[in-house]
Amino acid sequence: MQDINIKITDRNGVTHDVVAPTDMAMNLMEVVRSYELAEEGTIGICGGMAMCASCQCYVNSDHNLPEMTDDEDAMLAEAFNVEDNSRLGCQIQMTPELEGLEVELAPED
Repeated sequence: MQDINIKITDRNGVTHDVVAPTDMAMNLMEVVRSYELAEEGTIGICGGMAMCASCQCYVNSDHNLPEMTDDEDAMLAEAFNVEDNSRLGCQIQMTPELEGLEVELAPED
């Protein structure tokens, strides 16, 4: 079992130091929900299927993330407040390689 330390800045601009498990097949969106870093019903609305962009975040650290899938790319093409470093949290699996990851939740529309 290996946990990683990540920093998540919520939609109010508050940065949280979070410990995320890498042995539970969790994604970033699920970590945000488990720590209640976004209001209930405002993140992961589609259940992590890359169909709603409610878990969009900005990756602010220089980590080698998995390549974006066509579904994620298409969803971000329709989302608001998209930046060059935007990703869907539901598509970022927690792995040991993501130690020190820093993300910021995108504004809610």
